[in-house]
Amino acid sequence: MKHPYLNEEHEIFRKSLRRFLEKEAYPFYDQWEEERIIPRSFWRKMGEQGFLCPDLEENYGGSGVDWGFSVVINEELERVGSGLVGLGLHSDIVIPYITAFGTEEQKERWLPRCASGELISAIAMTEPGTGSDLANIKTTARLEGDHYIVNGQKTFITNGIQSDLILVACKTDPQAVPKHKGVSLLMIERDSPGFSRGRKLNKVGLHCQDTAELIFEDCRVPKENLIGEEGKGFLYMMDKLQQERLLVAIAAQTAAETMLKVTIDYAKSREAFGKSISQFQNTQFKIAEMATDIEMGRAFLDQLIAEHVDGQNVVTKVSMAKYKLTETAKKIAGECMQLHGGYGYMEEYEIARRFRDIQVSSIYAGTNEIMKTIIAKNLGL
Repeated sequence: MKHPYLNEEHEIFRKSLRRFLEKEAYPFYDQWEEERIIPRSFWRKMGEQGFLCPDLEENYGGSGVDWGFSVVINEELERVGSGLVGLGLHSDIVIPYITAFGTEEQKERWLPRCASGELISAIAMTEPGTGSDLANIKTTARLEGDHYIVNGQKTFITNGIQSDLILVACKTDPQAVPKHKGVSLLMIERDSPGFSRGRKLNKVGLHCQDTAELIFEDCRVPKENLIGEEGKGFLYMMDKLQQERLLVAIAAQTAAETMLKVTIDYAKSREAFGKSISQFQNTQFKIAEMATDIEMGRAFLDQLIAEHVDGQNVVTKVSMAKYKLTETAKKIAGECMQLHGGYGYMEEYEIARRFRDIQVSSIYAGTNEIMKTIIAKNLGL
């Protein structure tokens, strides 16, 4: 299917990226899953080839291209494995905060090294007692002279172990009314005194993706590391969550497409009762149903991406895509595992990993229940 936001240049770029991943990622992915980490050397190689932060301006180390190139990168990384989600988070979720709200000094200090893969970034919103209710975060940042003093904890932080730059949501005014006006964003660097990492979390899926707890105990952060203005952090996050949720939808759609392809290949090769299981009507009907859901999802998603690239406000549609495509992908994972029979439950078959990895897609970047709340509100209910 031809994507309406991509042209020949994007497809040439896709072929180049795919060749790179076939050499540098596919052969090692199982090893990364076992080791529970993606090596920093892979980040560096991605940066050297221009596969990180491609939409950054050239003077900051990027290629100055449109966001369609980021879509291609995120699709191809998902085809390797969902555990590579941290690279998309770095390029398309964290870095846009710096480009949109950062000072020129901040951009010059951080962006070139983010594009090269020297610096790995993370975003820290979630706390042990606060998930989707971002206005009620408890982490505080008190300005004392030239530094903010940060105290609090964050959890479920993608890239938490390896990150060098962490965009932290904190309360600079705990007494603010309404509460969201007290939220600000600070960029906390790896060597900041008072910053430490807690556990590397052991997850059901996404094994090679490092997820961690972060701890701030009288952590001293230069006031120059404030992103944008004090008290506007909540508004900044609401502005950028559209693209974050769109990335989750893109990954879910790509995962569904990959799972179906893997299952069709398996069904054609696996024999039972003297013929391939792809010849059984039940198998054919299940695959026909999944293929239909996937085609309809892709049509909606492609139009949505085109509108996003065009700069349109598509919050409601993004919420719909994030909710629907992740739920569809989870359903497809179960159907595909069933069609694999007993082999689908074996770790050496890709569908087992895909089944584990897809489950979290309906939870992170805002749960699907939150997505339905947003949709209902924007429909005037």
